[in-house]
Amino acid sequence: MSRPRIVVVGAGFGGLHTLRHLERRIPRGMADIALVAPHDYMLYSPLLPQVASGMLTPQSVAMSVHRLTRDTRLIPGHAVGVDTADRTVVVRRPTGELAPCPYDRLVLAPGGLTRSFDIPGLSEHAYGAKTLAEAVLLRDHVLAQLELANDSRDPLEREERCRFIVVGGGYTGVETAASLMRLTEEAARRYPELRAAISWHLVDIAPKVLPELGERLGRKALDMLRGMGIEVRLKVTVREVTADKVVLTDGRALPCRTLIWTAGVAPSPLMTTLDKPTDHGRLEVGADLRVPGLDDVFALGDAAAVPNLAHTEHTYCPPTAQYASRQAATVASNVVASILGRPLDEFRHRDMGLVVDLSGKDALARVLKFDLSGPPALAATRGYHLAAVPSTPARARILANWGIRALTGGEVSRLGFADDGRPSSFVDKEAVDYLDADTSRREGARLMENLRARYGED
Repeated sequence: MSRPRIVVVGAGFGGLHTLRHLERRIPRGMADIALVAPHDYMLYSPLLPQVASGMLTPQSVAMSVHRLTRDTRLIPGHAVGVDTADRTVVVRRPTGELAPCPYDRLVLAPGGLTRSFDIPGLSEHAYGAKTLAEAVLLRDHVLAQLELANDSRDPLEREERCRFIVVGGGYTGVETAASLMRLTEEAARRYPELRAAISWHLVDIAPKVLPELGERLGRKALDMLRGMGIEVRLKVTVREVTADKVVLTDGRALPCRTLIWTAGVAPSPLMTTLDKPTDHGRLEVGADLRVPGLDDVFALGDAAAVPNLAHTEHTYCPPTAQYASRQAATVASNVVASILGRPLDEFRHRDMGLVVDLSGKDALARVLKFDLSGPPALAATRGYHLAAVPSTPARARILANWGIRALTGGEVSRLGFADDGRPSSFVDKEAVDYLDADTSRREGARLMENLRARYGED
């Protein structure tokens, strides 16, 4: 019997932890394990706002796949289609060409993309905050606006460059607004004339910020943001964006050259290429994380609709790192069990809580059933992140960065990533030509036929 080929798509929380569990469960040399991912690192995205503010270096949150795995083979590129008949993943390589990746067992954990809407000017003028490159670029851009505003004598230009608008009242939006506001406070020490002109706005169409924290902590988060000087407007979103203006749905037109878009995540379009049922784009799976009707395909994480057996009031598990990391253990166990012909386990997990770092000394946390704020919340938040980071060198870097920031303060010099003054559109950065179900089948069959003709049936 030939060695089973196990392919994992995605190097996020779900994908990387699946690989590590598989390597622990399968003796060396007993299976071929491959990872399909565009980058050779796992991004610890919960700390991206701290990269954007300069509190952490980019290397602190990018963990090498090669260092964290033992026998996994990296296949660089985007998985753009799945041919389930030929058991083939269609991969678009960085060169643009399509290549086949055959599998015996497939684990889909491609994560999601920034959710965008058909708002005039959004894709041309908004900045994203989801990738490592976006975080570094965003920091440079914010600092550049203050430098340019300080050099200008035009009151309108100063107002445009000193106003920053964040769209999205979830974790990313709240933490990004708080972290970058702290950055502009530090930078403003160089520019005393600008201090009164700098303004931060957080807008969201929802009636609350951070609704996952519950009523009491949600209200406290709102009070803390407003106490920091951030203007929070709820039940409002963006109607139009231009190079120097943002128009809101309440009719306000705000002079502004920095709109940061954090309004949600959409599941990867890869999940629709299997031609199986989805829920709002998330591929539906059973409690054992297997795709119904496809005994050799499993899915987890943000792009999978996983039944929430531990919380009957919620149909599906929330798309969070906490759940994806724990689904990975069940997926790895069930992949091995399916190969050996053993019964599969169901996924169950009780939510351990939520943490929000508002930068500086401000934090909120819900740990199990306990609501925390102040120093206990900060300790819980920082402790959770250190425990969740899967790399010892990354933990050391994070601790060192926090310590340096606490002892010496922050750096406010730019690195040169925003010298051209243009946003690196999150829409363009995440644009990949995914295949539809029929094209996936045709391309998968064609690529596999070429592969067999070149190398033989195996």
